[in-house]
Amino acid sequence: MKLGKVFFIIAMVLCSAAVPAQTDSTFYIKGSMGRLAARLQLPVLGAGEKCHMVVVCHGFTSSMDDPVVAGVAAKLLDAGFGVLRFDFNGHGRSEGDFVEMTVPNEIGDALVAVAFARNLPQAVDVSLVGHSQGGVVAAMTAGRLGSGVIRSLVLMAPAAVLRDDALRGNTMGAVYDPWHAPEYVVLPSGHKLGRAYIQTAIDLPIYEMAARYDGPALVIHGMADRVVPYTYGQRFGREMPDCAVRLIPGDDHVFSANKAYAASLAAEWLVKALAK
Repeated sequence: MKLGKVFFIIAMVLCSAAVPAQTDSTFYIKGSMGRLAARLQLPVLGAGEKCHMVVVCHGFTSSMDDPVVAGVAAKLLDAGFGVLRFDFNGHGRSEGDFVEMTVPNEIGDALVAVAFARNLPQAVDVSLVGHSQGGVVAAMTAGRLGSGVIRSLVLMAPAAVLRDDALRGNTMGAVYDPWHAPEYVVLPSGHKLGRAYIQTAIDLPIYEMAARYDGPALVIHGMADRVVPYTYGQRFGREMPDCAVRLIPGDDHVFSANKAYAASLAAEWLVKALAK
């Protein structure tokens, strides 16, 4: 190999090493029911630079790799946000048994994730995004922590219907007596829904806790959502002090018509909210 070519290769390696790159790492953090699988993605940052961090919460029986969550994470990263997503206990690659999962212990997981994000040296502040049951968890977590900790909040098809489902004794098609709940019921998906989930869901103060959050919030909901009717999303707009609602005609619970559009709505709104 010619000497000039050797120096060219060395120079290219040194230049590429000096150019800041996006960070993408996976690891575990300690949650309410064991270790939580997590993924941290950071935009290109120079030495000492920081960014807004967004913790993203996935939905019921889902994971941080769900297309809705992954799509939002990608749009946020493109917009210059850092993103922390994770699997709730009993989901994905996290520890814990699904049959022991409840909304309260998912809130415990979210609190851990928020604390982790706040302690990152790159973090300016922390916002929350949640889809479906993750939207309920995000709303209640924001209400608990307040706007002094959670800078802004986005709820995507937030599943506040879960309380009414439990009271009716019908969760995702699994029928039961809510007042004499069995040890568990088997959902059509094969997941075992535990008695503790049903018992805690019946008394869950979803809107009451969400209403305590006085920071900027946005609800995005498909008007053809048959899992969680969009009226449940609209109620957050009435109950929370500073909450806008964007309804998408014809779209369903997982934004099948255009996931990219729903994700863009979330990212663009966060850019504007955090610029204030």
